[in-house]
Amino acid sequence: MIKLSVAIITFNEEENIGRCLASLKDVADEIIVVDSNSTDKTAEIARSYGATVILNPFEGYGQQKNLATDSAANDWVLSLDADEELAPEITKSILQVKEHQQYNVYEIARFTNYCGQWIKHSGWYPDKQTRLYNRTKGRWIEKKVHEYWDLFEEGKKGLLKGDLLHYSYTSLEDHLSKIDRYSELSALDAVARGKKASLLTIIFSPFWHFFNEYFIKLGFLDGFHGYTICKLSAYATFSKYTKIRMFSKMQK
Repeated sequence: MIKLSVAIITFNEEENIGRCLASLKDVADEIIVVDSNSTDKTAEIARSYGATVILNPFEGYGQQKNLATDSAANDWVLSLDADEELAPEITKSILQVKEHQQYNVYEIARFTNYCGQWIKHSGWYPDKQTRLYNRTKGRWIEKKVHEYWDLFEEGKKGLLKGDLLHYSYTSLEDHLSKIDRYSELSALDAVARGKKASLLTIIFSPFWHFFNEYFIKLGFLDGFHGYTICKLSAYATFSKYTKIRMFSKMQK
């Protein structure tokens, strides 16, 4: 059986980190937490669960995840966010991978709780995320946001049975705050790559985004929360492209 390191990046996650760490007791041989100098008790709680805590100023999500992965003692790594938790079925699947590895990387379906309601549609489920991998076979692409695991060579990804429970937003204010932060980081990444946003993109992309998630991806079946999610996703698209256009002009 292989040994498994769990890598988590954090910033002011005292409300979530305990739940996340408690769910790892059956699978983790080591826990690495890279913390962006939290001002709450995140680091203290993590150490109480036996985690090794590395303090590092935030450089970008991809950069933080690479630091956590590189700091692990084992080649097989499970990468989690502090607001995620292993459900019993996915725990069983991970234990099976520890016994036998058919692939070098595995995806997990993420099931999100939004303001107390589990979201089954709206483009949010199944939200397949690369979470379990052999670190010698790839690396996190270092973007400020929307980072992804990049395999060094072509190969199939496995899909584990079970869900990763994601406790995303606890309030509308929380959602809006994260939209502002993520849209800015995403826009900065885009401008650095030379991307621009036309006025037509700013006008029509949010409309398409809402239509796609609310009607095609059945967001209406999630009720009021589904409407809220789809509406705010459209706003996030508008915010991102608007900031790309603004930052591009500022750069000139």
